[in-house]
Amino acid sequence: MAPDVKAIDGPVGAEKDFTDLHAWCEVYLPGAGWVGLDPTSGLLAGEGHIPLAASSTPTDAAPISGGVDECEVAFAHEMSVQRVYESPRTTKPYTEAQWADIVALGAQVDTHLLADDVRLTMGGEPTFVADRDREGEEWNTAALGPTKRGYAVELIKRLQKHYGGGGFLHFGQGKWYPGEQLPRWALSLVWSKTGSTLWRNPDRFSDERGGDLLKTEDARLFMTDLCNRLALDSDCMLPGFEDTWYYLWRERRLPSNVDPFDAKTDDELERTRLRKVFTQGLTTVVGYALPLRKNPAQTERWETGSWFLRDERLYLMPGDSPMGFRLPLDSLPWANSSDRIGQPERDPYDEAFSSALKSYASTALKQQSAQQGEIKKREGQAPKRNESAKDTVRTALCAEVRNGSLYVFMPPLTYAEDYLALLAAIEDSAESLNLKLVLEGYPPPRDPRLKLLQVTPDPGVVEVNIHPSENWAELVERTQTLYEEARQTKLSTEKFMVDGRHTGTGGGNHFVLGGATPADSPFLRRPDVLASLIRYWNNHPSLSYLFSGLFIGPTSQAPRIDEARNDQVHELEIAFAELKRQQQYFGSNTQPWLIDRILRNLLVDVTGNTHRSEFCIDKLYSPDSSTGRLGLLELRAFEMPPHAEMSLVQQLLLRSLVSHFWQHPYEQKMQRWGTELHDRFMLPTFVKMDFEDVLADLKNAGIPMQTDWFAPHFEFRFPRIGDLQTRGIELTLRNALEPWHVMGEEGAAGGAVRYVDSSLERLETHVCGFNAERYRLLCNGEEVPLQSTGRVGEYAAGVRYRAWQPASGLHPTIGVDSPLVFDLLDTWSNRSLGGCQYHVTHPGGRNYDTFPINSFEAESRRLARFFRMGHTAGTLRGNTLQKSLEHPFTLDLRRSALP
Repeated sequence: MAPDVKAIDGPVGAEKDFTDLHAWCEVYLPGAGWVGLDPTSGLLAGEGHIPLAASSTPTDAAPISGGVDECEVAFAHEMSVQRVYESPRTTKPYTEAQWADIVALGAQVDTHLLADDVRLTMGGEPTFVADRDREGEEWNTAALGPTKRGYAVELIKRLQKHYGGGGFLHFGQGKWYPGEQLPRWALSLVWSKTGSTLWRNPDRFSDERGGDLLKTEDARLFMTDLCNRLALDSDCMLPGFEDTWYYLWRERRLPSNVDPFDAKTDDELERTRLRKVFTQGLTTVVGYALPLRKNPAQTERWETGSWFLRDERLYLMPGDSPMGFRLPLDSLPWANSSDRIGQPERDPYDEAFSSALKSYASTALKQQSAQQGEIKKREGQAPKRNESAKDTVRTALCAEVRNGSLYVFMPPLTYAEDYLALLAAIEDSAESLNLKLVLEGYPPPRDPRLKLLQVTPDPGVVEVNIHPSENWAELVERTQTLYEEARQTKLSTEKFMVDGRHTGTGGGNHFVLGGATPADSPFLRRPDVLASLIRYWNNHPSLSYLFSGLFIGPTSQAPRIDEARNDQVHELEIAFAELKRQQQYFGSNTQPWLIDRILRNLLVDVTGNTHRSEFCIDKLYSPDSSTGRLGLLELRAFEMPPHAEMSLVQQLLLRSLVSHFWQHPYEQKMQRWGTELHDRFMLPTFVKMDFEDVLADLKNAGIPMQTDWFAPHFEFRFPRIGDLQTRGIELTLRNALEPWHVMGEEGAAGGAVRYVDSSLERLETHVCGFNAERYRLLCNGEEVPLQSTGRVGEYAAGVRYRAWQPASGLHPTIGVDSPLVFDLLDTWSNRSLGGCQYHVTHPGGRNYDTFPINSFEAESRRLARFFRMGHTAGTLRGNTLQKSLEHPFTLDLRRSALP
């Protein structure tokens, strides 16, 4: 059988399904089961090997046996194989026919969006992990790591082949969270939306992974040439040095019996930093800084000036960041804030954004330099004490050589036009000196005329901020391209837990909805569409839980609005009424900042964090900053799906709902779910029933999404543990969801920590053909509170149990519930008609030391823990069911352990 996904390296397997009748040998390995070795094909036997017969001796396994004599008849045979059923799976979620229907429906939804002038754009933040070293800290908890940036550079180089024509690469600094020693990096690909050339020669970009052998002198030559091109005084250029006095003081603090080149400090980063500085030498030039700003009065001129510092040299702040982030700006002469020259930010609705960005060619810069005349020498004087130094230039462009590559640090600029003009001069200097470089420092200002694709690190993953798509065809192409290029980079979309459970990457896959500009955003033009989405998500919990990760609940990364406070729904109803009143009063001119002010204090988590919310409007239209006024809505309750087509079906669902609510706003009363939210809707049966209602609403609206399109999502989120058939009754066990608790603060190295008790798990028991008057379902002797689904003989319930014993968790004296023994009890005979066992851990009591290396090992670990045997023998009565008032759908085995 042909594999669903071709291997990048190693045997690729069959190109298409074919038959080849031959024998192979199999050996039983404890813990792994039967493993087949196929010497004919040179492969391990997989699901494509179909056994027709088995024998303990090779001679008996021959497909044909007997004698043969001379024969004059023609002998021929033919073998064929045909797949009669394709089970939904993450490697091949849809058949070709299904995918064709999905693509066609996406085009149909696009027709509705275009006809209604919705102007919807969609982006996202897919996350990936390396397919090797799955146990590494950088692929589980740490944001940074030894190999993560290398993977990211390879990925963005691959994506540059598809996008960013005429654009440039910028490797800058990303976010810096409290508790992290170093800021994160951000690799960006920037290009013009209209196709203007922003950078002419991509070969001028250096591959920082190695190859260049430049010296600091090359940085000086580059800066000198750049000054000449911008008609600036090169005497203002300053060489930067490491802070001699700090490192001499740091050296004196080291133990007397260690070498500064091998400081043996506990901090690995500090050891590396000291070794680098002392190897380099304190008198060595690190790089060069050029004070630089755009003259707001003469928009065609660049300005520089002298820096008057307390020290005779430009000593950099100690650290590991690029030179531009370590400049001693606090030592510059004081100036009154009202005297400092700056440029105002542009309003997101500014008409300047409607004009195209021009291509900045070298000829334009030469004409500009000629108009400026000869370079004027700066004869600056140090300002007097307490005199406001209003003319001091306080931003700088830097150039330094690190690991043989030239890094150019871009200064902060307000307007994209200025940034691109400076880039053109930088490229001209690099071309004239035949140098390759890496751009770092400040990224270009946000501008709707620029497109941005970014690769950044996040705890345990590499995150890609994909550029928004304006239609379904773009969305399909970009999502599939990203998944494939990530696979070619040897980045994976899936992980496996130690017990073999298949999960996402651990990072989010937040979908971002909005418009090309804030003026185009559907949620600013029609606030009732945003209100409709929030209302609909509240009334259909399946939308929150079907696509989420394992960590859900009020303390998760994307809590529902009704998981934080009991009165949140009441407050939202008041907010929606006020939003409707404002929209009726202002019409299409509703002030965008009002939408933010009305909703931002309600779309929060339990701590008031506006970013950690299922519906995040941080970038919708917050008056606090320009980056918050982008007209974007972020939906955070989406985990990274393992296949591009699964992701696209999720995005099609969102596009369909926006199209539907644009025509018919949803104004149904918001449901108060109470404890039912974490009882009924933790179980896959009831999640599926609720989601079928969602699809029925879309079908009635003329958008016929099919239920089987989401079968892979159900199998991925609620994997089957095992099943049992006896006496016409079918019992199925599936993993369910569990909202984990966050523990109280505990002391730890570096401060206080709060653990998550992930030892509590839940599974669903689902029975068909069940007579509730005669039979009972028991788990470890306790009756399971089966609830009717509304279909004859069909019931479902949840079982909560402690899967493992954490060092810090709820109820530390309650032990592990293993194994879980299920019995179908016949109350007429008081005997078990049959049952099964589910071992929470390895049935032999073994603890796995490593994560599964692939999906086959993960599956074997899962299958090894379920047995269609081991039910209770003899007379059996079971404990009387004690229904819970808070959680009537769930049996909590921790309560059964109590006296």
